[in-house]
Amino acid sequence: MSTLETLIPGRVLGGYQRWSRDAQLGVQNLWAHGLRSLLTMLGMIFGVAAVVAMLSIGAGARQKVMALIEQMGVRNLIVEAKETTEWQAHQKVRRISPGLTFEDYRVMLDDVNNVVVATPRKRLTPSSTIPKSQQDVPAVYGVNPSYQQIAGLHLLSGAFFDQEDEDRGAPVCVLGSAAKWNMFGASDPIGQYVKVNEQWFRVIGVVSPQFSADTEMAGVPTQDANNIIYVPLNASIGRLEDSYSNVRDEIDGIYLNMRENADMTAAAQVIRAILDSSHHGANDFSVIVPAELLAEQRRTERLFNAVMVAIASISLVVGGIGIMNIMLASILERTREIGLRRAVGARQTDIVRQFIVEATIISFTGGILGIIFGFIMSRVIAWLAGWSTIVTASSIALAFLVSISVGLVFGIYPAMKAARLDPVEAIRYE
Repeated sequence: MSTLETLIPGRVLGGYQRWSRDAQLGVQNLWAHGLRSLLTMLGMIFGVAAVVAMLSIGAGARQKVMALIEQMGVRNLIVEAKETTEWQAHQKVRRISPGLTFEDYRVMLDDVNNVVVATPRKRLTPSSTIPKSQQDVPAVYGVNPSYQQIAGLHLLSGAFFDQEDEDRGAPVCVLGSAAKWNMFGASDPIGQYVKVNEQWFRVIGVVSPQFSADTEMAGVPTQDANNIIYVPLNASIGRLEDSYSNVRDEIDGIYLNMRENADMTAAAQVIRAILDSSHHGANDFSVIVPAELLAEQRRTERLFNAVMVAIASISLVVGGIGIMNIMLASILERTREIGLRRAVGARQTDIVRQFIVEATIISFTGGILGIIFGFIMSRVIAWLAGWSTIVTASSIALAFLVSISVGLVFGIYPAMKAARLDPVEAIRYE
């Protein structure tokens, strides 16, 4: 037993010493041909940098989309009216459909199961505001108090309007963060007044910042989610006039918040059936199911990652071919050295290990430099293009592991070829 205990550490120590010696020889050989080694690494550097940069761009874009979808609420169902401000198009639709109405909203509450809270929405863009907005004029959302729960709004200050304010159509409002800054700057707006068109509203709250979509997504119109003034629904209908009110639906949106165990797809089908029946197939609405969008986005994310890695890996394969090429050339240069090592007792496994270690050093160093270069690239792209980029640990690990694997795979053949050289012929080689 004592002999075994001393034998195993000796083998481990001997293996470590052999690998360490070959690593030192490999570094010395690569350093002696520094320019050639650097050029060989370029393929690995650019390949790893491409993987890291492309995955960082994709991760940044996906994070924003996922945040927007989650902000919609995965337990919510959203109905959006497809409105138009063109009179002829409006008249054509009105011949067969009344548009989105309060009657549709009431029927949904009666026929759709597992609804927790719901609200209609009346949206309008005022012609003017006082204080004057420094940028775009904020949109006005007329909603019920339950909208705060449905949309997951968090207040920076003040409070949201309540059911009493809704019942009497009180002239109160809650500002989005951008609307607050555009009209009041750094001053506290609570208790102050905002004039929307010809109606004054008292500010009672300010909403925390939210993500906003730059383009229309899944039927949800483009809207800066922070540049909004929230008012009671009855106040928006009774107190505010819209210049396009004669070509607008009675309401332009409906939000339904469902129970946790509700079948979102089945509920969406019921809503579509209700609206198809009341609108006589006019297709003047869209039903958005954030839960389905989230699942689809995750499937797209997996596919995107696979495609991006496949494209960027082409550079890594090219880098691997470069490693194989330089290893084969190195064999010709060092044929006599290989012959001498074999003559003094080196085994074929020793020769194989020597060349695999050199290939691994090239791919390892190229992978490290590629990660650094890819990180810099992602930051430069974010700065120049204004995109959101995120360098994730998984993208770094993936790029690094692939680079090491490529180095090993493309280093095996040259190593085996070097090991098979006949020692006598190798010593005679000029």
